[in-house]
Amino acid sequence: MIVYNQALDLYHTIYRFLQFLNRFDSGVLIEVERLRIWDFYLLFPSKIHDIRLKQNESDIRKIRKEFIKDVNNPYERITEDRKIFEKIKPYQLAALNCIASYGIIDKALLNQQRISIIQKDILNEFVKNFDELSAKERNVITLMTAHYFHLSLFGPDGLKNRTNLMESKYDA
Repeated sequence: MIVYNQALDLYHTIYRFLQFLNRFDSGVLIEVERLRIWDFYLLFPSKIHDIRLKQNESDIRKIRKEFIKDVNNPYERITEDRKIFEKIKPYQLAALNCIASYGIIDKALLNQQRISIIQKDILNEFVKNFDELSAKERNVITLMTAHYFHLSLFGPDGLKNRTNLMESKYDA
């Protein structure tokens, strides 16, 4: 039996990344690791409920409970988050290189593990041809780009540590 998995589809990865990038203006810097983490949660939205939050982030807890339901979808069920996260890494990096080859993001900055949009008009041209996102996808993208964009990537309260998708023990 052949089963399609959008996590292992290069073109779908490009599609997801363009949806995230479309939320930002030219010149904004985004870490590659941050975008990879966001992408994981767009692929597996129910896993958003596993991100550790501080006690004073009750508003985020309410938002994710109300707008991103924890549905027990058998196709989203994964037991080892880190293994899946590492398995999709080659697709994510290839997608970023493809996006850079179109001139949407800066190739030199990508080599430094940063993403910066340099051609917003080309990005808009691609995105306007896409189908409408589902409500759940829009909610995940909004939560990731609004709240988790301003959260540090490093440190004990950083995104890497809270998600536990990447090693953060030795980060500065």
